Amino acid sequence: MNLPAPLPLRIAVLIPCFNEEAAIGQVVADFRRALPGATIHVYDNNSTDRTVEVARAAGAFVGTETAQGKGHVVRRMFADIDADVYLMVDGDATYDAASAPRLVERLVGESMDMVVGSRTEMAREAYRKGHRFGNRLLTGAVRVLFGQRFTDILSGYRAFSRRFVKSFPALSGGFEIETELTVHALELSMPVAEVPTPYGARPEGSASKLRTYADGLRILRLIAALYRNEKPLQFFSILAGLLAAAAVALSVPVFLTYFATGLVPRFPTAILCTGLMTVSALGFTCGLILDTVTRGRKELKRLAYLAIPPVGRP
Repeated sequence: MNLPAPLPLRIAVLIPCFNEEAAIGQVVADFRRALPGATIHVYDNNSTDRTVEVARAAGAFVGTETAQGKGHVVRRMFADIDADVYLMVDGDATYDAASAPRLVERLVGESMDMVVGSRTEMAREAYRKGHRFGNRLLTGAVRVLFGQRFTDILSGYRAFSRRFVKSFPALSGGFEIETELTVHALELSMPVAEVPTPYGARPEGSASKLRTYADGLRILRLIAALYRNEKPLQFFSILAGLLAAAAVALSVPVFLTYFATGLVPRFPTAILCTGLMTVSALGFTCGLILDTVTRGRKELKRLAYLAIPPVGRP
């Protein structure tokens, strides 16, 4: 029996953009050469320069998202565009287009759901001051809390399967979207990988939109919120343990005085210890309840993910 030949994969290159007039033409041209059969989509996010005109002139399909923030743009792209393989990259010409086939080949060849292009610095100017340390700090936090499967969680260069894109809720609004993508994959135990890719400096006239400290704090808050939402028993157990330890520490002098004199002269301290221990018990109970709720949510997300065929299959 002759089996039908598999249909060619539809590859979409997704480029979120905000004021990248100086770089977007080069990015579109480079990825058109690297992935000749791919469709290039540039989504503009209220640019005030000629980003849209330059992207169109370079041959990209241009969409718009008026809600400001990279997370909003990614959510719109994931909702609007239908493909088998998605390659997301920033529009600042810092990522190596020649590495795109390797990311796609790894994704398709090993039936992965996300392949991250981990950045290998090619120029000292590639990272702004504080970005290198911030990336290590935030990546380390995610590895400790959610598992050690990535070395660069903030990379904007990623390949996705259709089942990942169409089952990803995309709740973040800004630059914390990469962290949400990473945690989503880790919590659903998706097959993922990293591929080292060169990372260079921006071209002259292009400026980074990332605010080192403000966006770093937003990402850190998101990591804490995701830890609370995805691992509530661990999160609330830590809080409960800290409150219980404080209650025990404060109660030691009260008990020593009571055993020595039979009196409780530090009555307010005794009340405080009782309150702390009560709140600790309530916190642990909340963690148990929320852990059951989270398990149900995770099962629903997993079912939504499994409802979509893996890459390369009908």
